[in-house]
Amino acid sequence: MSENPRLTVTLHQEQDFQFRVRFDGTAIPELLTDESEPLGQGAGPSPTLMLTTAIANCLSASLLFAMRKFKNQPGPLVTTATTELARNEQGRLRVGHVQVDIQLAEAAEAYQSLERLLAQFENFCTVTESVRQGVEVSVSVRDADGVQLHGIEVPAGA
Repeated sequence: MSENPRLTVTLHQEQDFQFRVRFDGTAIPELLTDESEPLGQGAGPSPTLMLTTAIANCLSASLLFAMRKFKNQPGPLVTTATTELARNEQGRLRVGHVQVDIQLAEAAEAYQSLERLLAQFENFCTVTESVRQGVEVSVSVRDADGVQLHGIEVPAGA
């Protein structure tokens, strides 16, 4: 991989707000995107859903990488991400906040160097750290017993 890799996607409008997305230079199957109703038909994920997915996936992968780096063999992670939309000063809809909650498969005691890896895994998430330049992203990590291990969870509507 080069020092500054380039990623290219090509979108072809199919109809209305539906676009066929091609992930150029990859074997990844094409994806249909669409805006939610009433603007679109909701036939595929909206750009906002894709952004939410990208943040959640990148954080999950970063945490998994950090856990394995410290010789942990974690069970499956379960990640839930919630995006709150808000209006800017001009009244235009924007992504206002993203809350990401990651659930570990085991209790905290099952992991080595947990405090250390939790302190640094977010810094290695390319997507989240890029998005944070303009959008607040909060992250929490809980173990299998529901014990909060990292971050703060922002209540819905806060």
